[in-house]
Amino acid sequence: MLKLVGAILILLSTTWAGFEFSRSLSERPRQLRWVKNALQTLEAEIMFGHTHLDVAAKRISTQVPKPIGWIFHCFSENLQSGDTTVKEAWKSGLDEAWKLTALKQREYEVLLQFGENLGKHDRYTQQNQIMLTLTHLEQEEEEARDQQQKYEKMVKSLGVLSGLLLVVLLM
Repeated sequence: MLKLVGAILILLSTTWAGFEFSRSLSERPRQLRWVKNALQTLEAEIMFGHTHLDVAAKRISTQVPKPIGWIFHCFSENLQSGDTTVKEAWKSGLDEAWKLTALKQREYEVLLQFGENLGKHDRYTQQNQIMLTLTHLEQEEEEARDQQQKYEKMVKSLGVLSGLLLVVLLM
């Protein structure tokens, strides 16, 4: 009886691990879409609304789901504190919320580079910078979707099968 309970627990835990890893594979493309939508909204706020960055970031933080919205919330809070530059506020907001995302280092580098030029130029140059960032993020999203399609089922199956292997080896 105890062996059966142990076997079920092993199988459940490895299956859960496989499904959890699979979830992170499916979260990455979704979060990349949210980032792209947020940047497009920021572009509209800058170009057509003539909105200050802190106000625009605050609006975006309420429109975009967490954890991506949290990046913009932290950015807005850092800007409103007034004792930091736009670049530092963006980096700080990115660093605070990054561990909550499913995004990878490449996306971090793209967004960090975006923050380097944020608020330094006129609206049209800023629009070009946003478009360049969106292009890079589009490539990353395509790669993330490819990885999801390739590995999602495999990771789920691997979780179940590794649990079965452990159960067989321990019996």
